[in-house]
Amino acid sequence: MKVPISWLKEFVEISLPIEELAHKLTLAGLEVEEIRYVGLQRPEGKKQETKVTGIPWGPEEIVVGEVREVMPHPNADRLVLCRLDDGEKEHTVLTGAPNLFPYKGKGELDPPLKVAYAREGATIIDAYNESDPNATTTLKRKKIRGVESYSMACSERELGISDEHEGIILLDPDAPTGKPLVEYLGDAVLDIAITPNIARAASVFGVAREVAAITGASLKPPELNPLMEGDPIKGKAAVKITNPEDNPRFVLGLIENVSIQPSPYWVQLRLKLAGVRPIDALVDATNYTMLEIGEPLHAFDYDVLVQRAGGKTPLIITRRAEQGETLTTLDDVERKLDDFTVLVTDQAGPLSLAGVMGGAESEVTPQTVSVLLEGASWNYVNIRRTVASQGLPSEAAYRFERGVHPELAPQGVLRCLEWMRRWTGGKVARGLVDEYPLPPEDPEVILTSRDVQRWLGLDLTLREIADLLQKLDFNVEVNEDQLLVKTPPHRLDIGKGMIGKADLMEEIARIYGYDKIPETNLSDALPPQVGNHGLELEEKIRDKLVGLGLQEIVSYRMTSPEIERKALPPEEGDEFPDYLELANPISADKTVMRRNLLASLLEVVAKNHRQRERIALFEIGPEFLPTEEGAEIQEITKLGLCLSGSRTLPSWLSTDSEPMDFYDLKGILDELLADLHISAVKYLPDEFPGFHPGKSARIEASGVAVGYIGEIHPQVKRNYRLQDRPLPAAILDIAALIKGVDQLFEVEPIPDQPPVLEDLALVVDGQVPAGDVEALIRQTGGKTLREVRLFDVYRGEQVGEGKKSLAYNLVYQHPEKTLTDKEVLAIRNKIVRRLEKELGAQLRSW
Repeated sequence: MKVPISWLKEFVEISLPIEELAHKLTLAGLEVEEIRYVGLQRPEGKKQETKVTGIPWGPEEIVVGEVREVMPHPNADRLVLCRLDDGEKEHTVLTGAPNLFPYKGKGELDPPLKVAYAREGATIIDAYNESDPNATTTLKRKKIRGVESYSMACSERELGISDEHEGIILLDPDAPTGKPLVEYLGDAVLDIAITPNIARAASVFGVAREVAAITGASLKPPELNPLMEGDPIKGKAAVKITNPEDNPRFVLGLIENVSIQPSPYWVQLRLKLAGVRPIDALVDATNYTMLEIGEPLHAFDYDVLVQRAGGKTPLIITRRAEQGETLTTLDDVERKLDDFTVLVTDQAGPLSLAGVMGGAESEVTPQTVSVLLEGASWNYVNIRRTVASQGLPSEAAYRFERGVHPELAPQGVLRCLEWMRRWTGGKVARGLVDEYPLPPEDPEVILTSRDVQRWLGLDLTLREIADLLQKLDFNVEVNEDQLLVKTPPHRLDIGKGMIGKADLMEEIARIYGYDKIPETNLSDALPPQVGNHGLELEEKIRDKLVGLGLQEIVSYRMTSPEIERKALPPEEGDEFPDYLELANPISADKTVMRRNLLASLLEVVAKNHRQRERIALFEIGPEFLPTEEGAEIQEITKLGLCLSGSRTLPSWLSTDSEPMDFYDLKGILDELLADLHISAVKYLPDEFPGFHPGKSARIEASGVAVGYIGEIHPQVKRNYRLQDRPLPAAILDIAALIKGVDQLFEVEPIPDQPPVLEDLALVVDGQVPAGDVEALIRQTGGKTLREVRLFDVYRGEQVGEGKKSLAYNLVYQHPEKTLTDKEVLAIRNKIVRRLEKELGAQLRSW
């Protein structure tokens, strides 16, 4: 939120330098992201913590000027000459400003036009430099179309106020001629990041309240006593609230006989500095009041409402939209309304989207004579849903969806009616229409000095704590050993019970000063330390995979059925399974919770494979699957891995440029499972959705399936426009892995006896899995057989049709003695006999 300092000073005295004020606000939770100086001199020399922008207006060079006559240019139809008084003497000023042309040839102007006048030598922004919007230029004497020019009447762009360059600034008639412009209009603007927990400060007065609390300055509330000289509003408008949960309060005010005209320039300037475009005096009054005290307002053309009511008293109704209803909003878009959308209507139909945007039919126009002004409070959850559904953010919705207290509704209406009266000359009807069926319960919280000491480490008395809270308008009753704290009627962010106590601790810490809180040791006893075995193992898996050269990713849990279907070949992805659908999706490609972690991995591979020659990714994340009964959704944590590209990156050393395949990923999984001490691992031929048939396997540990490994189906690779090369991937169930982890395992010392190495080649049937052969070798060899590694597979005429040769490297090693050849031969013969008996293996060589 952009807050002009001049506006802020109307409610609180500011004696601190602007940079120091910004620093204090930031420490108190209102982060000042930028200080923009408008005409004022920026501080020099000191390093700024906050971004600082703006150019100064020299007090001698840029002043308030008085245009007394606008004359034609003798040689140019698109230029005029102004007879201008700068408080010292008259000048002839050349300009092409279109907003001066209506005054051309009218003679002496009465009253004269007040403008921002830059004298010769003044430095201003170069409005015609499109490449650098901050570039400046110095005014010098020169001839333009035969007329000497050395000064100018400035536009807002040239003074750094806004991007407006269509005409010069026309100041209010009471601007003092000759006064330095920096003294008349100079300002500074704080750009404050309003976080959701401090939405109460989304107004100038809200920020002023914080400044008063931080600095100890007195706070001056806005005046809420408009001059009401019209007839009573009673009988001219009525309100009906159908659901107080959606609309706790609704307030109406009326002003008649208004004259639509531009608002005063000082109002337009403040709105522009705050980031709001001025429209006219009526619309500006609603925006000005919203920015000033934080209550969004809406103005209806009262005569249109009377006409819609058939000449009777308009009845304003708040209700939810009915099926098939539409509304054309102020942006001229016809909107289909959801059944949860709350509307402001009359008996003829919808008038506006409650708390978001008004309707086009009842908006104020240049022909408006009377205005019915709405101030209300709305259910912030409903406003959020409406904004998301309609894709219609607005300044009003920004505040309502963060929570606006109902007490602000009449304050906003009263304040705005007075501005309308002053700027349009209308008469304000006496009284308000105020329907308030559901006042909120302002929480009361009990607090002790012991609480503050325990939570914040501050030794404060009850009186000191009360003083801090009273600075923020909390009503505090000091008792003998505790405080009874009542929430002020402008805040909805203070909870009840322990939550309310935590909220108050935050307020105490903010106003006391986070930077002043001392460092202390914990005084409470530490809670018992209980490990989370599952999370610890997840972290161990992450660490191991990173150590093996893989990179962890975290992808969106939200997706769409169409995106997930790409991870399946056409024959498997014709129908969408049941998904957990999002009630309020953030975009069209994030409408459901994912069911397939593999699809998320492939999306990342597809986005990166053209930029990376080697990709090795893993993710630990949930899949959201229906239970067997189909009534609930269960969240199952999975581990997904995917490899793509060459085994090693290009290097001046020798590299392996062959693409990674099934066995590379299998080796990674073998390392991981061994590190987790998961034993009896087998890879059994099986199919898995998205994997190539015949090139996939089920992973079992001690007879329990823990996941699947395989190469991605060629059609799936085409769906993602991936290269036609091996793309191995694996999906494992984290819960199954954790169950298979052996937490109690034997640790053996490094053997000090020499090993015996030998190779063993066997011929077996081609359908016998190598894993079964290895398992039988290990089982038969016992503890003396330390290692078994398959290093060659051969098929050919030499071993016979339907057969294959498996060559293993065996390592024998006894922990206490050196093995003899005879002892090794006995173990080997035992292994060979068992392989012959159980698998029909034949010894080929050793």
